[in-house]
Order: sequence, then structure tokens, then C-alpha cells
Amino acid sequence: MMPLGFTRLDFYYLLPELIVTAGAVALLGGDVLLARGRHRLLTWVGLAFLGAAAVALAFISGREGTVAQGMYSVDGFAVFFKLLFLVAAALTILMSHRYLDVEGARPGEYYFLVLCATLGMMVMAAGVDLVTLFIGLETMAVSFYILVGYIKPSRRSNEASIKYFLLGTFSLGLLLYGMSLLYGLTGSTELRTIATTLAGGRGGPLLALAVMLLVAGMGFKIAAVPFHAWAPDVYEGAPTPITAFISVGSKAASFAMLLRIFFEGLPAFRMDGLGTIFGQPLGWTYFFYVLSIVSMTLGNLAALTQNNLKRMLAYSSIAHAGYLLIGIVAATPRGVMAALVYLMVYTFMQLGAFAIVVLMRRQDVIGDELKDLSGLSVRQPAAAVAMLIFMLSLGGIPPTAGFMGKFSLFAAAIESGYVGLAIIGVLNSAISLYYYVRVVVYMWVRREEAAAPPVVMSRALALVLIVAVAGTLVLGVYPRALFDLAQASASTLGRADQALGLLR
Repeated sequence: MMPLGFTRLDFYYLLPELIVTAGAVALLGGDVLLARGRHRLLTWVGLAFLGAAAVALAFISGREGTVAQGMYSVDGFAVFFKLLFLVAAALTILMSHRYLDVEGARPGEYYFLVLCATLGMMVMAAGVDLVTLFIGLETMAVSFYILVGYIKPSRRSNEASIKYFLLGTFSLGLLLYGMSLLYGLTGSTELRTIATTLAGGRGGPLLALAVMLLVAGMGFKIAAVPFHAWAPDVYEGAPTPITAFISVGSKAASFAMLLRIFFEGLPAFRMDGLGTIFGQPLGWTYFFYVLSIVSMTLGNLAALTQNNLKRMLAYSSIAHAGYLLIGIVAATPRGVMAALVYLMVYTFMQLGAFAIVVLMRRQDVIGDELKDLSGLSVRQPAAAVAMLIFMLSLGGIPPTAGFMGKFSLFAAAIESGYVGLAIIGVLNSAISLYYYVRVVVYMWVRREEAAAPPVVMSRALALVLIVAVAGTLVLGVYPRALFDLAQASASTLGRADQALGLLR
């Protein structure tokens, strides 16, 4: 018997999510049933289910519509993000293969939570109803709360988990309050109904308050200043593969949710309708304009003084959230496309950088300090070359994918008239080169650790680095395919709003 409101066609379009759910259940069961010496097989079980979900995703690609009584969207925008999440989850599982052995942690529960987090992200990307978005957000968040504290003997891991949970709960309260105000103003939780109800009218103070609460709640999830306080401690204390997954997967899912809420639910208030400030009309792009500038600037300045590689990448991630917000501020199809492009290339270069940190982890060495990279060019030349590529890409140096991503964001800002914002972004990119080059100097110039034993790379980690380097270089030299995919995906966002004439 079908659940009320569902049809067989709904389940066809939900097949990728159902496969990920089945994979999570299979991993949890396998952790109980398999003998302890065979737990390593669960890595390949998890990868198999993620691969199957990607195949199912290919079958629904190119379709458009909603399922589950209009609460869940099937469109190119959702497919783009789901593909990103599946790739990030697969690389995270590969990164974790040897890491869990070093830490002495059980893999079954760990992989179960990784797939649960992935499922939540997929729901966040496709949800077009506030309730659906909330369910996806909490599925992802609860999984990450547990994963951050997964290494039980580690006090850093436990402390990071508690901080993440407490601050995450507070931000969730702000987000829910904003959602409840939207529901009270429109009588609906469906984003396109909200857009239609509010179209052509003035928002009033309650809508302005709702938007501010939504910006604050989403600001926490994307780690934008001043809602970033959790990021450095959580990034440092979490298991390194989970730090990598949070920095790309959680950020991308949160941006997908942000785009859904503001571009599909509140497109009429992009530039005005929320009151005035200094005599000028106020829209939600103003809030993101401010967040973009302070996130880029403070994130880069704080990263300059960091000697812990994970904390440095945490502050770098805050700065990259500022760059991504440039696409939101542009509030055009090209701006959305640029944000999607940057999120995809950021996935490869950021996961690759954290894979090097995982590589440095040994039984007696945590490996997350800059000094631990000393002499890496001698101890493991291939890893040093890969890290060089990732640092250049994060800094936006051609011909890497990071350069193409930043170029597309800055071009979108200039096209929309935000020349000053683009200039601030370029200046911040120049500042960031200092701390990215510091990493290169430790690997290639400093040789304090050159006499230490060679760094041994597992086949799984080598595969991660090959994929990450290939993605970083290929998308930098030949970005056309990614740009075309991102443009086609961005064009499906707010298609109903275009029919209303609200999104130009």
C-alpha cells in the first residue's frame, strides 16, 4: 500500500535517496554481522551504494517537476548538488579507509552516519517546502554532531562535538523562528506559494525580521562571519575526513538550501521591500553583501597567523564562504551559475588538501601542524606536488580550477554592478596567497623533518588524490563542460518565479 499522497512515479524520482538510505541500513547491519577482521569490506559496500545512487541519478537527469505533493523538486539544480554530495561522500569514505584503522574506530557506524549526512544533504538540495528543508537539515546536522565526536578517547573531538551541537541548536532556533514567521505571513510552507503570496506587496517589519533570522540561521550553516565561531574548533577537533566532508558537503548543502529559500521563496524582495537603510531601499541582497565582505576579509586575516593546518583551512573556508556569497549578491542566473561552479571546484581542491592532512596522520603523530609538512617534498614527492596544486587552486592561481571559479564569481558581480565587491574579492585573494604559500614553503624549503621516515600512502588515499588533482587541473584547463552543466542547472532554479516575472 502506497503512503498517502505518494505514487509509484514519486518513488522512481526518489530512487537515489532510497538507495542511499538502503546503503546506510546495510552498513549498520554489516557492522553487526561481519567478523571484526572483515569490517574493511564495509568501505567498498558504502562506495557501491553511492555509485548505484549516482547511476540512478543519471536516469532522472533532465526531468523537471515536483513529487510528494509538491514538497520535493526534481530539477537540474537538485541533480547538480546531489552529484556533488555523492562525489564528496565517496572521497570521504576512501579517505577514512586507513584513518579509522589508525584511530582504532569501528567503520560500520561511521559509514552509516556519513550516508545519513549525505541523505540529509540531498533532501536539502531538492526540498521546495520549509518542512522538507528542515528535515533534510536536521538529518545532516545530527549525523555531523555525532561524527565530529566519533573518536571517543580524543578530548578535542568530544569538545568540538559539544560546541557544534550547542551552537547548531541555537542557530536552528533562529532559523525555525524565521520560517515560522514566513508561515504566519503567508499561511504556507511551500516556497513557490510563499513567493506568489508575497509578490507585489510590501513585506513590513515582520517579513524583515523573518529575513534577518533566516540570514542568521543560514549564516551559521555556511560559517559566514559573524556566525563562524564554531568552525575553527570543530574543524580542528573532528576526525580529519569528517572535517573535509563538513567543509565541502555541509557548506554546499547549506548554499543549496539558501538558494532555494531566497530565490524561490523570496525573489520579490531581492533589492527592496524590507524597509530602508540610510534612505536606500533594503532587500535581502544587502545582508549577504555585508556578510560577503566581512567573511572574506576576517577569514583571510585570521588564517594568516595559524600554525595548525586544519584551523588555517577552517578560516580559509570562512573566506571562501564570502567568495561564494558574491554569487548570491549578484542575484542573477549568472551569479547562481558561478556559485555552482565554485562549489564543485572547491569540493576537489578542499578534499584534496585535507587528504594530505589524513596522509600525515600516523600512530604517534596527529599530522595537522604546518611543521609536520616539513620536508614532504623529500619524504613523499607525489603528495607534495598534489598539495602544491591544491594550494595554488585555493589561492586562485591559473590554470587551476580555483582561478576559473573565482573569475566567474567576480565577473558575475561586475555584470550586476557590484564592481567594488569584486575588487574586495580580488584583494582578499591576494592576501590569501600568503598563507597558502606558507604551506608550500614548509613542504619544499624547510627540511626539519626530511630525515623522518618516509610517508606511506595507501591505495585508497592515492585514489582520492588522483581524483582531486584531476578535478582541480581538468576543470581549470577545460572548464566548459562544468560551466555548461552549472548554467543548465542554475536555469532550473526559480523557473516558476521567472513565470511570475520576479527573477530577471
